[in-house]
Amino acid sequence: MAFLRNDAINRVNLHSGVQALAQGAGGIFFFVLMLKAGVSVPHALLAQAAIVTGRFVLRPLMLPVAKRFGLKPLLIADTLMMAEVGGIDAALLALLAVTAVAELSYWLAYNTYFAMLGDDEHRGHQVAAREAVIALLSIASPLLGTWALLTLGPRWAFAGVAAIQALAVLPLLALPNMAVISQAPGALRASRLAFALLVVDGWFDACYFFVWEIALFLSLGESLAAYGGAMALAGLVGAGFGLWVGRHVDGGGGRRAVLIAYSVAVALVILRAGSLPTPWLAVAAHALGAVLLPLLLPPLGAAAYNLAKASPCPFRFHMATEGGWDIGCAGACVTAAALISLGAPMSVPILLALPAVAAGFTLLWRYFGGLAAASV
Repeated sequence: MAFLRNDAINRVNLHSGVQALAQGAGGIFFFVLMLKAGVSVPHALLAQAAIVTGRFVLRPLMLPVAKRFGLKPLLIADTLMMAEVGGIDAALLALLAVTAVAELSYWLAYNTYFAMLGDDEHRGHQVAAREAVIALLSIASPLLGTWALLTLGPRWAFAGVAAIQALAVLPLLALPNMAVISQAPGALRASRLAFALLVVDGWFDACYFFVWEIALFLSLGESLAAYGGAMALAGLVGAGFGLWVGRHVDGGGGRRAVLIAYSVAVALVILRAGSLPTPWLAVAAHALGAVLLPLLLPPLGAAAYNLAKASPCPFRFHMATEGGWDIGCAGACVTAAALISLGAPMSVPILLALPAVAAGFTLLWRYFGGLAAASV
């Protein structure tokens, strides 16, 4: 398997797995613990919108830091800062501020690394391998997080999450540092297609993941144990799909992969929206929903990362595209909060993922069609 010969990407994927273990044990309970503390559903969604808005506003400050120190120190420092977020015990506003700072710089450095170190011809496989590792670890991590929260309490549970998060630094230590050039004319222009893709993806993620996590928790009677079990079942279902799709993307079947992924997305959005009145059906919908990221991310990631690598500056490219994700996510969270405040059932904002499915399909269908035409 040639795609496994890239040691740097293998290290980044191992880092991603440890990161996913920490987030699966703690991060998935972000909304749950806010609701348990008495925060309303609209306010929980507005809190998520505040985090991504903060990331959007602060992101330009990362450019001079990256030019001065390179990507490796930034990624390591941000990973450790994410560990501090996992264990923080402070007021909600402080939590939102620290989370925004940690997430904006972490994902910016991470995605730039993945774009620069990956191989264009193996990109689908490499993204798929990352998602397979994450899916496998997503089986155990929610169960560990649930046990810790119920047995040890939030303080010790999130201290454990912080320790696991800190271990995610270890695979990064042997990576080369990557410089960010001082000037890069045309970098923002090169990001236009990916910017549009990420706006759509941010909107979709807010509806399909964030609103759904809240809706699932409420459907399960606000039971932490049932919620953690549903998350673990989802990881088990999703673990086997990624490499199959990655092979299609790298083998010239990008359009086929896009058609499969977005057809499944339509079915799963409708299933999730319709399952909420019945808890067992909601758990089944959540488990089946785990197949989507391993199907969707190889074509989406291959397009975004290869466009970034070909751009004048991958770091500036990702500054623009991640800003697009923030715009889409914040817009969907605010819209969902408004609809729920007006009395709309939770199924309505979940169904708002469908326009994003149509837009994402159209953009990627055109992208892979252009690649096929260029190779003839």
